[in-house]
Amino acid sequence: MKLRVLIVDDDPSVLQPFAAAVEAAEDMQVVGQAATLAAGLHLLRNTRPDVLLVDLGLPDGDGTVLIAEAARSLPDCEAMVVTVFGDESHVLAAIEAGATGYLLKDASPTEIVEQLRVLKAGGSPISAVIARQMLRRSAAWAQAQRSASEPAVDGDANLSPRECEVLQLCAKGYSYEEIAPMLAVSRHTVTTFVKRIYRKLQVHSRTEAVYEARRMGLLRD
Repeated sequence: MKLRVLIVDDDPSVLQPFAAAVEAAEDMQVVGQAATLAAGLHLLRNTRPDVLLVDLGLPDGDGTVLIAEAARSLPDCEAMVVTVFGDESHVLAAIEAGATGYLLKDASPTEIVEQLRVLKAGGSPISAVIARQMLRRSAAWAQAQRSASEPAVDGDANLSPRECEVLQLCAKGYSYEEIAPMLAVSRHTVTTFVKRIYRKLQVHSRTEAVYEARRMGLLRD
């Protein structure tokens, strides 16, 4: 049985080479091509592909909608993202929707075909640059968890475990926007923690907070 592939991408310079590469593979066939979310949803329901190859930035909506629909209505269909978006928010949104592969568009059509085989065999292909980014985020989160579990040396500071996590990440140079998803909270919540830290350490800036926390033994390098 050939691997049935549905391709959804609004860029003809991407869609056509990918479709040609899939059709050239003896073990695959293209069952549909679409340039919009609406057309993709229609084809998904009517072609019932084994693999969905989809971009995230479609002219009439987000590709994650298509991924979520595939996960809901076709549980055996694998979803592979091929996009220009390599930031954490897009990656996480796609994974949460049900994507099991995530490649950037610098991958060649030949590479895409090979990675489709890996995907259907049970692997989760992901571009190296994205994998490295996610590993760094995981390492930072783990470090923050370890640091938060250590009691403060100076009891007068009385920082909570979550405040210690925020302070540790601030010291590493992460922005409030980056810290929020690491701790699964909103940016507003991170700002609230920072204000409490400033008040407890009696400082008025991030630099002062990090300096004072190190002086008091609240941070590990």
